[in-house]
Amino acid sequence: MLAALLAAAVLPQPAGALDPLVQQAQSRRIEVIERAAPAVVAIFAHDGNGGGSGVLISPDGYTVTNHHVVMGMGGFMKCGLSDGRLYDAVLVGVDPTGDVALIKLLGRDDFPHAVIGDSDRVQVGDWVYAMGNPFLLATDLQPTVTYGLVSGVHRYQYPAGTFLEYTDCLQVDASINPGNSGGPLFNDRGELIGINGRISVDKRGRINSGAGYAISINQVMHFLDHLKSGRIVDHATLGATVTAGDDGAVYVANILERSEAFRRGLRVGDEIVSFAGRPIRSVNQFKNILGIYPKGWTVPLVYRREGQKHELLVRLRGLHRQAELVPHGGGSPQPPEGPGPDDRRPRPGPDDQPPRRGTPDEPPLPLRRERPPPPAEYAHLFVEKPGFANWYFNVQERNRVMTGLRSWGDFRSRGGHWELTGRTADGSAVNFKLSDQAVAAVIADLPAVQLVDQPWTDQPPGSGGLLAALHHLRLLLLDPEGRLTEFYYLGSEPLDGGTDVVDVVIASKGTVTSRWYFHRTDGRLAGWDTAIEEDADECRVRIESVRDFGGVRLPERFTVDHAGARFGTFVIEGAALATSGE
Repeated sequence: MLAALLAAAVLPQPAGALDPLVQQAQSRRIEVIERAAPAVVAIFAHDGNGGGSGVLISPDGYTVTNHHVVMGMGGFMKCGLSDGRLYDAVLVGVDPTGDVALIKLLGRDDFPHAVIGDSDRVQVGDWVYAMGNPFLLATDLQPTVTYGLVSGVHRYQYPAGTFLEYTDCLQVDASINPGNSGGPLFNDRGELIGINGRISVDKRGRINSGAGYAISINQVMHFLDHLKSGRIVDHATLGATVTAGDDGAVYVANILERSEAFRRGLRVGDEIVSFAGRPIRSVNQFKNILGIYPKGWTVPLVYRREGQKHELLVRLRGLHRQAELVPHGGGSPQPPEGPGPDDRRPRPGPDDQPPRRGTPDEPPLPLRRERPPPPAEYAHLFVEKPGFANWYFNVQERNRVMTGLRSWGDFRSRGGHWELTGRTADGSAVNFKLSDQAVAAVIADLPAVQLVDQPWTDQPPGSGGLLAALHHLRLLLLDPEGRLTEFYYLGSEPLDGGTDVVDVVIASKGTVTSRWYFHRTDGRLAGWDTAIEEDADECRVRIESVRDFGGVRLPERFTVDHAGARFGTFVIEGAALATSGE
């Protein structure tokens, strides 16, 4: 077939005849567009003031767009598809720094949706399609399509008078204009590889100069479950800044002593060899890789000191303070007042012209305007709570994840004293006692006691707070909503920097915070990390097996690590859980 087409291409063609290869390429483009277009979303504010684009990523209506598109729209918006129908949609979660938001179209569970591609496989010169609602022209809900090339990959786009930051993004010459924001970038197979959102503009106005930028879909997927949590999510920092040496290598220039990277041994002057499994060859590359991860992920890092390589796992810090993400009085988060050791944001350059409302490309919204009431049938889907974009979705995800723990049994009547007995891996006797007043342990004849109403300490010494961790387990099993100060779904992440992705639930009381890890495949509790205070090395408990103890299930065998070292392995052989009042 190919040989026939090539032969036809070199033979003289009749006047006006179309080259078969050109016709074939055109037919392929049309087929890709027809296949991709049903997933493209035109977004309109409920009050008719502003809008943009988005793309459906699942049949239940989850849709990715830009944060700056939905900012100021409130909890609900109208969305149109190429089938000519308008749908109500509700805000789910936002990522102000990465300029990503998740909304959910309502009214169906069989929405057309995009096929997710792999943005790390995109190469310069690949053909791409940008689709969306430029200048809000798609009043007939048919998306506009532009076609072009990938001009660059792994681009870093610094903030330009705004809070957002584009890292590891794709640069394209396909025309992207105001209104395209939040819309999809497809490859030539119709796979979703990016979310369009930022443009470099002509000095005379907001006119596309041929350089558009799309957030990589791989970055979006790292954050997807965090966005489904209904939170205002944050990006990560290592707690260190880097600089390029004369030899072209990347070195640590400054580091926070309270960061986990510092506690694990990283120091000023160390060479960063690889980060999150990628080799580091430039400062720009390090910023790109760091920028695609959410706060709290644990990733591998390799550094070199005096010719010797060192490997470690490090939990990434949050890039911003909570007050920066959720400013008083509402509105869009603003950049911090000044740079610090965590700050990886360079200054704006000459080719970025901040738009009128501090967002990449949408028309300005009025400062105050009455929003129409939400659709009555969907009003319950939006619940306001400080620190969350929509608390309703967090409750749904939290309840889904906790189903796995409920299989352990009903602990609500077991509110009395608990006693767990067993041994360590080397055969030493172990006894744990837990109550509302105190937690105690005797391990190999060494006692440890912690009063619940006193500041929590590292007990037993060297464990990172195993007594605090066991206390949190008891609270979680008895009544998490009633006994814990905070109890919410965080998102998903690779467990201990590996390939096993787990759901994460956060539980805190006082200064103590625990991260609970649930296997996504079957809902089993994999373990938890408990920090007795902020920036403290955690007590890391990993469950190897569970068993039945008198009608309820508890960990039978578990390991405890602290500061990268094994504290012990414990085997529970007996459990007595008294009922309330006993």
